[in-house]
Amino acid sequence: MNYNLILRTRIIVACVFFYALVILSKLFFVQVIDGNDYSIKAQKQYVKPADTNFNRGSIFFTSKDGIKIAAATIKDGYNLSLNPKIIKDPLQIYEALSQYINTDKDVFLQKASQTDSVYKEIQKRLDTTTGLSISSLRIPGVDIQKESWRIYPADTLAANTIGIIGLDKNNKLGGRYGLESYYEEVLSRKNSVSNMNFFAELFSGIKRTVFEDKVNEGDIVTSIEPTVESYLENILLETKKKWKSDSIGGIIMDPKNGQIYAMASLPSFNPNDLSNINDPSVLSNPLVENSYEMGSIIKPLTMASGIDSGAITVKSTYNDTGSLLLSGRKISNFDGKARGIIPMQEILSQSLNVGVAYVSLKMGLETFSKYFLSYGLGEITGIDQPNEQKGLTKNLITGRDVEIATISYGQGISMTPMQTIRALSVLANDGKLVTPHVAKSIEYSDGTSEEIKLPPTIQVLKKESVDDVTDMLVTVVDKALKKGEVKMEHYTVAAKTGTAQIADPVNGGYYKDRYLHSFFGYFPAYNPRFIVFLYHVYPKDVEYASATLTDPFIELTKLLINYYEIPPDR
Repeated sequence: MNYNLILRTRIIVACVFFYALVILSKLFFVQVIDGNDYSIKAQKQYVKPADTNFNRGSIFFTSKDGIKIAAATIKDGYNLSLNPKIIKDPLQIYEALSQYINTDKDVFLQKASQTDSVYKEIQKRLDTTTGLSISSLRIPGVDIQKESWRIYPADTLAANTIGIIGLDKNNKLGGRYGLESYYEEVLSRKNSVSNMNFFAELFSGIKRTVFEDKVNEGDIVTSIEPTVESYLENILLETKKKWKSDSIGGIIMDPKNGQIYAMASLPSFNPNDLSNINDPSVLSNPLVENSYEMGSIIKPLTMASGIDSGAITVKSTYNDTGSLLLSGRKISNFDGKARGIIPMQEILSQSLNVGVAYVSLKMGLETFSKYFLSYGLGEITGIDQPNEQKGLTKNLITGRDVEIATISYGQGISMTPMQTIRALSVLANDGKLVTPHVAKSIEYSDGTSEEIKLPPTIQVLKKESVDDVTDMLVTVVDKALKKGEVKMEHYTVAAKTGTAQIADPVNGGYYKDRYLHSFFGYFPAYNPRFIVFLYHVYPKDVEYASATLTDPFIELTKLLINYYEIPPDR
């Protein structure tokens, strides 16, 4: 008797277990394996498809005190819509809703009266308080749907660097410019449904393990310091207005590790409102996508190459004849005047084209080209921004002395602003080439974090060589730049201006009255915290960069010294 009871019990338990297994298996396939298909079928039964709340990782600025500040994040709210088929009194509903929203009465009544429709959108992206207040009224025919969307709390701040999200050709929403695009795989979310079914939630871990590769979802923490970024953008805006430049840009970087504190260009945009953009090119980042002939700020690199190669020393002299005839072309100093026998220092202090041409030709084509290519010119820098360009360096390998001479003072070779500051940072980093970067770390959704891994620095010049050039550039600031008026009593600053003719794409050659102005400097000169690069394209009614960019650079230098409380070095 007891044996039969035990047998029957076991059979019943086995049957229950079997049916439970069948049911769970079916749920697994319905909710997880075929969940998307069933979801699509279900949504077709609704007047308005069920909302899938948008979800995406955040991007953060970092203050000088290490505090994270949102640069791009998600905001939750509600959409308001009507079902005119079941609305009895449109005017009464309008009066009830008008205390919460500001909408045109005639338009509202017109939509509410279209009784042949079951869905009319009234207002998008209401804040949570307003949405919940309207929902609590429980008015028949008034619907509130939850929504999440991307916001950029700082509006225009670092807009070209942060980027935006948008739809691609396959109607997929994702990052389209800046960090939003570059770190799409980290910022995107594979599953953004807000109300996941219990069983789908139960099996989601299994599905990810069995059917998907591991997704490294997380947030991006940048080195962009919002106060410094704001300083830079305000100074660029003031400079652009004063000189009516076509465009302007700047970068502030730690020359020792490539960490970007600020980078900006104008014209720019507000990623929260793209409705007024007529030219989509404003969304791109010209600091990594556009290349320019930079002019005389390249002269210190030529000088460093000459010293490092042994072709010259800081005590060398040369006979400045005011002009040279090379391969049938004449190159001249900015004023065409000869200086006679003068030391190397005067090449940088007076920005003499003939002087750096002398240095480059004394080095020879092969040696000169080797050094300039070692600065990373002609290759991408590795900055974490999309669509980075290489610039144009083909004149480095033509073998003609005139090209080498013009390249030595920054004409006949084009570089992006990012390539330029990277190359110049060699002078501020004991001769080492770094990889510039905006992101510092990734904070993953599972609670772990990881610092961004960068290539090791590359030694391209001897420390002694760049120390010599730094001495020369400090002398430029102390004695030559604005005749020594900008010398800082307690700080050493190394800097150089650049003025380049702009190429004429229609008639060939160069415009006679259009220039690109550039400026770079680092400080404190012998243990630099920052390197700053500025440029603007075609400032009006002015020829030389010393007139347009010296004051903005000095203003930025003083702001950074005070903000970071950098101790004096002299």
